[in-house]
Amino acid sequence: MGSDPAVELDWSLGSHAARLADWETALRTGRTIAGPGPKVSQPARAALRADLTAHVTEAESLVRTFTGLEVGGFRSRAWVMGRGDWIRQNLKGLQRVMEPLAERVLERRPGGAHANRPTFARKALGVQVGGILGYVARRVLGQFDVFLPPDDDGLIYFVGPNLLDVERSFGLPARDFRLWVAIHEVTHRVQFAAAPWLRGELSGMVDAYLRTVSLDPKDLVEQLARAAEELRPGARSDGPGGILRLLTPEQRPLFERTQAMMSLLEGHASYVMDEVGAGAVDDLPQLRRALARRRAVGGWEKRVQRAIGFDQKVAQYDAGQRFVHDVVERIGMSGFNLVWEGPGNLPEHGEIGEPDRWIARVAG
Repeated sequence: MGSDPAVELDWSLGSHAARLADWETALRTGRTIAGPGPKVSQPARAALRADLTAHVTEAESLVRTFTGLEVGGFRSRAWVMGRGDWIRQNLKGLQRVMEPLAERVLERRPGGAHANRPTFARKALGVQVGGILGYVARRVLGQFDVFLPPDDDGLIYFVGPNLLDVERSFGLPARDFRLWVAIHEVTHRVQFAAAPWLRGELSGMVDAYLRTVSLDPKDLVEQLARAAEELRPGARSDGPGGILRLLTPEQRPLFERTQAMMSLLEGHASYVMDEVGAGAVDDLPQLRRALARRRAVGGWEKRVQRAIGFDQKVAQYDAGQRFVHDVVERIGMSGFNLVWEGPGNLPEHGEIGEPDRWIARVAG
């Protein structure tokens, strides 16, 4: 007996991204690669949740006082989660971001935008996405999710097993380490609360990039071949890595604008994390050494990080932090805070490495 079209339901709720990839396969793959992490007793879990709830509140007060930035909207609050929960939340965000590209891809298929991709293709994409997120889930400590729905504004993720793993591996004092990490993530929350236009600006950059993605199979093969070269034994290591190998000449300026913004946001969070942490935690050098040792990977893992662009994020922290430090040293925090007044005040790609250029252009 055939199904009645009148009662068939569209479980994707109109989402094109939901039909582009098998997101359940992505979640299962991600969880398998991530693993559960270290075993945590129920009392330790409860203590971690209580600590981070309190630390987020304390961190917001410290960050607001230090930066002079005001926070509106919902209060900041912690969500202590496992690796699988972090993967699920980021898959949801990825679906929202990919919606315009997914619609273009599906429109090219017989049946138009409401057609599903073949099962094999959907599962293959799910495995690829899940593999990347599974690896990252093993590394990430906290995250302010820019692409959450408005009702969830102020929610900050903390991956409990990873925090506990770092504390145990490097013998770190729990109170200091947890507060220090909370300061970094709360700073991101403060940035987007103090400059509400940032969210739209970042979303616009992502949308503009996705509109340039070629759907021509030949172009895609050439781009993937360039990325695969990164993993070849003996490949050069002095050229652009990660996503840079996937970019066309049209995409590079967009990517550089996005990189400049992310360098600013990550660098500012790292700067505030260290400056505020110097007065809020007992042994900041110990905490910094521990994270530096954790980031220092080699062998296959280093190549994986370079191939997926994970190393670019570390570079963003360093370059952006130097930019913020130098600007604040020259014109003070109030001068630096001009950056939050509008998109035209964001540093351009070349200005991250030459803060005097930004000062001359914006603070004049």
